[in-house]
Amino acid sequence: MGATKNRRAQSLDNLAQALGRYTESCATTNPYPTAIEGFVVLRSDQPKLPSYRLFQPALCVAIQGSMWATFGDVRYVYNAGQAMVVTVEMPSRGAVSQANPGDPFLGFVLVLDLAVLHELVEQMSSQPKSQTHASSASPAGVCVVDLSAEALDCLSRAMRMLETPTAIPLLYPRLYREPLYWLLTGSGGGQLLHTVVASSRENRLIAAIHELKTRFAEAVRVDELASIACISSATFHRHFKATTGMSPLQYQKELRLLAA
Repeated sequence: MGATKNRRAQSLDNLAQALGRYTESCATTNPYPTAIEGFVVLRSDQPKLPSYRLFQPALCVAIQGSMWATFGDVRYVYNAGQAMVVTVEMPSRGAVSQANPGDPFLGFVLVLDLAVLHELVEQMSSQPKSQTHASSASPAGVCVVDLSAEALDCLSRAMRMLETPTAIPLLYPRLYREPLYWLLTGSGGGQLLHTVVASSRENRLIAAIHELKTRFAEAVRVDELASIACISSATFHRHFKATTGMSPLQYQKELRLLAA
């Protein structure tokens, strides 16, 4: 157990150093794009004021420092060595909460390919037992999990790959699956599986969410959205809030704040 903790701590330290070097060598500012599509590096030298953003399905990783994000009325905090997993497109409010010039916040955003994640779940010979969120108010489409030493090692390899861009199209597609596998088989695998399964069950909401995004400035009736999802208004409202942590009206208000 002690050896595993030491390996994980060393992996975090190595990643923090690699991220520090990368961000200091870049001519751009935060967020820092990379040669790997859907792989973005983050850095902040000080805590930030809260801001609104629209989360796409993504793995948001903290390597050094802390961040928080709220979905509906629920706040998620992810510290160094943790990842917030978002499997449904949702508006959110959040900020870097722990950072300073000597120890800046360092992390990643890794865009999630839900098809790959679902495929991994289906192919696993032994799946973790699905675990529901501690609070019924927590949206099913979000969870925070610890990163194992194996998952951190995969991220380190991705960082090293940036030094050889010609290798990325040949090697990264296979590497992409590895941290997802280690997350599913790690200590938070059950919670992540619940999030993945819940999002796949709510695919019928996706078209309605897209409609709400397109017409966020208009008055959109719940029964109209329910019709798009091919379910009753009551069922739609219940499933929408269970997945996003917000009512359709609250979701629409958050979108308007983003556009303001």
